[in-house]
Amino acid sequence: MPREAPYLAVADALCARILAGEWEIGERLPSRAQLAEEYGVGRNVMQRAVDGLIVKGLLEGRAGSGTYVRMPRERLRMVRSRHRERRGGSRSLAGATERGRAGAWDSHSQARVPAPAAIAERLAISSGDLCVTTHYEFLADGQPVQLSESWEPMALTDGTPIVLPETGPLAGKGVVERMRSIGVDIETVVELPRPARATQAQANLLGISVGDLVLQIERTIYDTDGRPVETADIVIPDVRREVVYEFGVDRPQPVEASTAKSEGRQ
Repeated sequence: MPREAPYLAVADALCARILAGEWEIGERLPSRAQLAEEYGVGRNVMQRAVDGLIVKGLLEGRAGSGTYVRMPRERLRMVRSRHRERRGGSRSLAGATERGRAGAWDSHSQARVPAPAAIAERLAISSGDLCVTTHYEFLADGQPVQLSESWEPMALTDGTPIVLPETGPLAGKGVVERMRSIGVDIETVVELPRPARATQAQANLLGISVGDLVLQIERTIYDTDGRPVETADIVIPDVRREVVYEFGVDRPQPVEASTAKSEGRQ
């Protein structure tokens, strides 16, 4: 049987002490050098053990100050559902337990930004084609809970009242309603979720630690002709949100009684 890596054993020991209340919430732990000496391991081993507990959300590192026991945070549910929107926003079984919904946001749009190659590929345009990009920070109860960076091709919206998503007559109404106002009907939303670790910039904006688990969602919205009209990168901190996807089920069309009887005789 393979031997457990030393840093994992140290992490388990520290975790047990934290859960037993040896250090209170908000209390600073001994330095990593002190802990390494106490456990008889190298500093690199202790570094990996502590980093693992930071990722798990038990500890948090504060630059220039040390490592502290982290305040537990309630993990709220976020439901992503086009199905519910089509039903006029009625509350579903999944939606009934959704709490802490983002009720406000800060945004900043910039027009005439050349599309990077990866964004251009997602929007089916040429690299360098001009776009409008918008950075969002979504808030719930005053706390940042989601980041998003969206891209829309200017060839589609330039010269219209909706060229900037958060200004004009349809500010804040969302992609579907905004595009409909210029004769573009949305048909499909494709989302590709991937787990990732928070970068320094993301951690600063979300109030989490570098390396914390986040869910990154690559979303692209298509019109009825299959043309991409918007693509976005969404970042949701795992420590604060669990993401639930809700799907509708197509119901079979009712069969006429006469047709049913005829089929029954065959």
